[in-house]
Amino acid sequence: MDNTFFSQFMMVTNIKTVIFIIALIGLFFLTSKLQNKLKFTKLMIVSTVLGIALGIIIQYVAKFPDDPSQVAWLNEVVKWYGLVGYGFMDLLKMLVVPLVFVSIIRVIMNMDEGNNLSKLTSKSVLMLLGTTALAAIVGIIVGNVFNLGVGSEVTQAAEEIREIIPIVDTLRGLLPSNPVKAMADANIVAVVIFAAFIGLAIKRLNKKYSEVIKPFVDLIEAFYKIIVSVAITIIKFMPYAVIALMSNTIAARGIQSIFGVVDFIIALYVSVTIMFIIHLVILWIHGVNPKTYIKNVSKPLILAFTSRSSLGTLPVTIETLTDNVGIDSGTASFVGSLGSNMGMNGCAGIYPALMAVTIANMSGMEMNFSFYAMLLIVVTISSLGIAGLPGTATMAVSVVISGMGMGAYFPLAGGILAIDPILDMGRTMLNVNGTMTTAITVANSLNKLDKNTLNNI
Repeated sequence: MDNTFFSQFMMVTNIKTVIFIIALIGLFFLTSKLQNKLKFTKLMIVSTVLGIALGIIIQYVAKFPDDPSQVAWLNEVVKWYGLVGYGFMDLLKMLVVPLVFVSIIRVIMNMDEGNNLSKLTSKSVLMLLGTTALAAIVGIIVGNVFNLGVGSEVTQAAEEIREIIPIVDTLRGLLPSNPVKAMADANIVAVVIFAAFIGLAIKRLNKKYSEVIKPFVDLIEAFYKIIVSVAITIIKFMPYAVIALMSNTIAARGIQSIFGVVDFIIALYVSVTIMFIIHLVILWIHGVNPKTYIKNVSKPLILAFTSRSSLGTLPVTIETLTDNVGIDSGTASFVGSLGSNMGMNGCAGIYPALMAVTIANMSGMEMNFSFYAMLLIVVTISSLGIAGLPGTATMAVSVVISGMGMGAYFPLAGGILAIDPILDMGRTMLNVNGTMTTAITVANSLNKLDKNTLNNI
């Protein structure tokens, strides 16, 4: 099967490709049988384990290659698995803009006179940035405990530092100068701003022109119901996507790629665990039982871990905050949208801090109090400045390393960047958990958290 039709169009040139496609279909069949016997949370965990097992089996058959991308049939398997896994994420991303747009308009136009939009916004942003600063501190401490970069000799990699955009230009770019383009580019902050203006206009006009604007108000309410129904339908396919996503990640990156930077991987996941516990402590202070919380929000956490997309997980995050946590849909949509684009604890907090410590040790830079103070400030500010940009984690590292005057040493990070998907799973899960922690904290402070819903699921 070496002709162009099979190698470039069908992406099937080896019997192993066919076998593992059939294996994936077989696991889908097993999952469908379990769907009626297990609760959704348990089914998600089973799907994750099945995906890991399948990925390891694929690597075993391929004889654990140093560079999986050089194995033709392995690339074909990854491509076909991506159809299911990333195809599911594409469907979720399809929902993000309409869901956020309609939700923000709806929450503002239905907001009681006593509610203060500016208070909701300020509390959300401060909480997101505050937890990111905490995450950076955790990253700095863990990086030093693990002595990351000490005694390491890393070959100068081909990675170049990404172009740094001034924060002023970045913030201006978040303004919806062209709302349609903002929606097409998934610039969620711009979509939120545009939707907020429309919602405020409806609220203001409702006093004198309620009859005139009523058709549009009814349209928003109807569209919201429809888009939520579509989201629920797509989310039902999540266990299948998780199998494909997890096995795809292991098959594509390989086991060998982990060994060279195992200390950094361990340090990152230790940091993620510590910050996750801090999130639980924050929730406990606000009267939320950590055990109950984890049980209720496992769906978006597992999806975030396997998909590595905070934005793609957003519809599931909003649904979980509303149905399983007891936050009103408006607050859940508003805080969820902001949290998917700024103050990300994993990608913009822990990861840049760990990388800065690693590169500083590799380059022999002195790390004193002023170094750490500057690092904390740069990380916190950059977590807001990179909002809405693609490649968030790499951009965050680029901004922080440049801000610390270590831009010339960025190629030293090449070995770590090579296994980014493995790191990104934990980072993204923490991003989403930080967003949900912020949403619960803000909702509780505004008396918009129904703890009966949270405790009765």
